[in-house]
Amino acid sequence: MTDRHRQRWPGQPGLTSVPSDRPQPRVVVVGGGIAGLAAATGLAERGVGVDVLERCDYLGGRVGGWSDTLADGSTVAMNRGFHAFFRQYYNLRALLRRSDPTLSALTPVDDYPLIDGEGRRDTFRGLPQTPPLNALAFALRSPTFRLRDMVRMDAKAAAPLVTVSVPQTYEALDHRDAAGFLRDIRFPDAARHLAFEVFARSFFARPDKLSAGELVTMFHIYFLGSSEGLIFDVANSNFDVALWNPLRDYLSSRGVRFHTGVEARELMLGEQVRLSSSAGEFVADGAVLATDVDGLQQVVAASPTLGDAHWREQVAGMGVAPPFVVLRLWLDRPVQADRSPFVGTGGREPLDNVSVLPRYEREAADWAARTGGSVVELHAYSVADTDDTVCTALIKRMHELYPETADANIVDQRVLRRQDCPRFAPGDFANRPTVATPDPRVKLAGDGIRVDLPVALMERAATTGWTAANQLLAGFGLAGHALYTVPNQGRSPILRRLATLGGDRR
Repeated sequence: MTDRHRQRWPGQPGLTSVPSDRPQPRVVVVGGGIAGLAAATGLAERGVGVDVLERCDYLGGRVGGWSDTLADGSTVAMNRGFHAFFRQYYNLRALLRRSDPTLSALTPVDDYPLIDGEGRRDTFRGLPQTPPLNALAFALRSPTFRLRDMVRMDAKAAAPLVTVSVPQTYEALDHRDAAGFLRDIRFPDAARHLAFEVFARSFFARPDKLSAGELVTMFHIYFLGSSEGLIFDVANSNFDVALWNPLRDYLSSRGVRFHTGVEARELMLGEQVRLSSSAGEFVADGAVLATDVDGLQQVVAASPTLGDAHWREQVAGMGVAPPFVVLRLWLDRPVQADRSPFVGTGGREPLDNVSVLPRYEREAADWAARTGGSVVELHAYSVADTDDTVCTALIKRMHELYPETADANIVDQRVLRRQDCPRFAPGDFANRPTVATPDPRVKLAGDGIRVDLPVALMERAATTGWTAANQLLAGFGLAGHALYTVPNQGRSPILRRLATLGGDRR
């Protein structure tokens, strides 16, 4: 919250809690990930009774954590991989502050290098935070971006980068793919493959399969639209320990009832909202469907009275991104002491990034200290090959990038292949379902749900969760919660003016 230009979106007025002489409204929240927990928090803090159903036996959704046992009998922490908690994730951070007011569970990462196939390195360390000086400084010191590259860029075609506004940016650019947009503005190849592909891969997609509207909005959120900077925080313990168990305790103290290992089935709408599940039926005054794409589509398909034909077509038309693979390795020796906690890569297929977990996660650090080894995580996005093929290639790339690992023995490993992240392909935006549904008692939330604010990834999940709560609270006559975002317009008036006047500099 250091950016004085951040934008506040006030919640609707109303009572701050349910009056004692009124029946307590109840809401069932399907999904215990970020979106569902934000919705549950927003509702419970106004006195609404909440039941949270989660089909896994842990909270956090795709940012969940659990324990595993290695072949040597040691218990280790596991999750689906590295997540960056950026400083402009205002609404996610507001959620985490409920149980951790100082955000002591998050640790800053002071830099994360980007290294391409030729060994060229970009860094975000020491950049000025004020846009557009941050982008200019990054470009001027980058080995993949030269001054003549900036002169060659097509100013008119690049104007959307500095005039972002949601939803207008999507309406103008969503039909185009990110790779084509970058070619059209004549963004240099080397810089495009390294810097911009990192943004694209955040959506588990290759640039030619990603909406240009999504890419440009991302660039605004993380770079040209915010002075919070590109340096982020990471959880300093496994996600369950650091984030979700404390939040669960906080919500339980406010009366929220959690039902883990429970799968939602059919939502029935009559005088009341009824949800059938593997644990029986829940009766409520409202519902929030905060599941992944597959889970949402299953519930809607099983609920013939839910929504109208057009809305059901929107839900059925949602897609998922290509699969990704996370390979976590427990090695019998450490990596070099100067290795960064996180490194993004380009031109090193199939490797997209590397995490050295003992640098930031307590459980991994404890294991490394006890054994003298290290824990390294390798990510590959948008994969088509088998796990064996991908993992062999990932290990080879690790040896190239970190030669000291070439002689290390692998004590144990875990391979996770998933394909459950929402798709953000060209043309998806217009038909993406919103938080509101045809029935005012039912809301959607999640990072694949449309909300016309400049947010993305985990922050979109949190924002839609808070928004779902606010919309239900309005129906109960209760006050909403304020939200915050980066400015919903290009940051610099000068650049916005130049963009409107800009021509093609051929």
